[in-house]
Amino acid sequence: MLGQSAPVPLSFCMRAVQIVIVVLLAVLIGIPVAARIGTRATAPARTTTDIPTLVVVTPHVEQIRFEFARAFSDWHARHHGTPVRIDWRSPGGTTEIRKQLESQLQAAVAAGHFSLRPPSTLKAPDRDKKQLPEAVIDANKADLPDIIFGGGSFEHTALKAGIITEVLNPQTGQRERVRVRLTSPPTPAPFAQDNLDENYGENVIGIEKLYDPDQYWFGAALSGFGIVYNRDQLRRLGLPEPTGFADMGHPKLLGRVAMSDARQSGSVATLYDSILNAQGWDRGWRTLRDMSANARYFTASSTQPPQDVSQGECVMGVAIDFYGRGQSQAVLAKGQDPATGRVGYIDPPGATYIDADPASIVNGAPNAEIAKRFMEFLMTDEAQALWQFAPTGPPQKGATEASRPLGPQEYALRRMPAKRGMYTHHLAQFTDKTNPFEIASKTPLRGWRDLIGPLMGAFAVDVRADLRPAWEALIAARARVASNDPTFSPETLARMEALFYAMPTQTITNKDGTTETLTLSEQTYKRISEATGRWRDPEAGAAAKIAYTRFFQNNYRQVVRFYEEAEQPAAKQ
Repeated sequence: MLGQSAPVPLSFCMRAVQIVIVVLLAVLIGIPVAARIGTRATAPARTTTDIPTLVVVTPHVEQIRFEFARAFSDWHARHHGTPVRIDWRSPGGTTEIRKQLESQLQAAVAAGHFSLRPPSTLKAPDRDKKQLPEAVIDANKADLPDIIFGGGSFEHTALKAGIITEVLNPQTGQRERVRVRLTSPPTPAPFAQDNLDENYGENVIGIEKLYDPDQYWFGAALSGFGIVYNRDQLRRLGLPEPTGFADMGHPKLLGRVAMSDARQSGSVATLYDSILNAQGWDRGWRTLRDMSANARYFTASSTQPPQDVSQGECVMGVAIDFYGRGQSQAVLAKGQDPATGRVGYIDPPGATYIDADPASIVNGAPNAEIAKRFMEFLMTDEAQALWQFAPTGPPQKGATEASRPLGPQEYALRRMPAKRGMYTHHLAQFTDKTNPFEIASKTPLRGWRDLIGPLMGAFAVDVRADLRPAWEALIAARARVASNDPTFSPETLARMEALFYAMPTQTITNKDGTTETLTLSEQTYKRISEATGRWRDPEAGAAAKIAYTRFFQNNYRQVVRFYEEAEQPAAKQ
C-alpha cells in the first residue's frame, strides 16, 4: 500500500549484520597491520611543509628518542639550513626489527622494486661466503624506513648479511638466487677513512669493532652487560652481593631471578654469549641453566629486569649496563652513596664484554642523503655528549653554537659513548666516570652465539613448567646428600644431575649418505650447526628445536621421578 514501508526480509537483515561484523573485523585486524614499520598505507608524508622527515626504527627508550630528535634537528638546521623531523618506529627489540625488515624487503623484491648488481667485495666477508648478485631496492617504489638505530653489533651484522631469495632476473628472464642486504653503506659515497680514524681512532674495543669496515653500520654508543641486584632483598635472604653470573644460580634465588629471552633481544643474547665466552662450553651452559632454573620469568624486554629488581619483585636480574646503572641511580635518596643504595649493579670481572650499539642505513632508504647526515651527526662530540653528560636545560636565548653547552637538555641517558676521544677530553664531565676501553675483555669469541636462542628456548623458556619442579627436586636432593641423609644416596643425586645438565643428540647425514648421531658438544657444534643451517633452516633447524625441547622436557620429568622414587623407601622407614 502507498505510504507504507514494505517489511524487510529477515535474510536481508542477517546479511547486513554479517557485513557490519566483517567491516568491524577488518578494522580491528587493520590496526596492528597498519602499525608495522614502513607500511605504505600509514606512512606519513616525508615532509611537513618544508621540513624533511627521517623514519628511524629503534628499540631505544623514549628519553633517547627525545634527546636525539631534538639535537639532530638543531644540528641539521645549523649545518644544512633546515630542521628535520624524526618519525620514530618502535616495534620491539632489534631481533624483532630485523625480522620485520626482512619481510618488508622480501615484499619489495617480490613486487619487482629492485635492480641487480654484482656481489660486493667486502673487507669483512659474510659468514656463509656465498657470492651472489645483490638486490638494490628502488627507494622511489618501496616504502621503507631510513635508519635502524640501536641494538648490538651482531644484529647489525646480520642486517648487513641480509637474506638469500630467488627472483626473476629482469635482464635474462631467468630465476636466480640473489642476496638482499637489509642495510647499505652511506650514499652517494661512504665516509673517507681519515674521517673515520679521526672520529673513532683504532677500530677496536676489546675484541669487538666500533664500526663495520664496509660501513654498513657505525657504533653510536657502547654497551656492557652485568647483574642488577636488590641489596635489601639479599640481606633478607642472607646472601652477599654478587661477584659473577654463577651467583644467580644460588638455590635461595629460586623464582627470584629476572631473565630475558635471547630470541627477542640481540643485546641480551650478547650478554649470554659473554658468559659462554668467559666460562667455556661446560661451565658456561651450566651457569646459564642454573640462572634459567631460578628465573621468575623470561621477558622480551631488556628494560624490565632492572625495574622489577628495583621494586623488589626480583632479587637479581640480567641487565645491560646503562639500564642497571640508571635504575640504581633512580632510587637513590638525596645525597646517598650509590654503593649503599637499594639497587646495585656490577660488571662481573673477567666477563665484561663491550659491544658497539650501532646505527645502519636501510637498503632502499627514501632519504638516503639525510640518513648519511644522521650518521655523520652521531660521530660528533655534540651527539656523543648526549649519552653521558648531565642535562643542561633549554639553551638560553641568543646562545651561539660556540657557547652552547654539550649534553642532553632533560634526561641523563647514562650510556657510554663510542667515540674514543670523548674519554680523553671529556671524562670529567661524564656522569659515570668509567672508561670501557680500559675494562673490555679480550677473551676471543668462541662462535657459539647462534645456539643460544634455540637451546635456551628448549631447556628453559619453553619448558618452564617442567624445569621448575626438576630444579626444586635437584636442590632438595643436594641438600639431603650434603646433610649425610642416609635415606638418599649420592648415586641417585649423580644420576639426577647428569639428566638435568645433559645435552641433546642430533642425527646428521654425511656427504657419502651415511647418518651419524652426535651429542651436542663443543666438539660437534660446528657440524651440527652446518647441518641445521645454524638452527635457522626451515626444516632441519625447526626439527632440531622441537627435538631439543622434547629431550629437555623428558629429562626434567625423569629428574622428578628419580627423586620421588628415592623418597618412597624413606617414607616407609
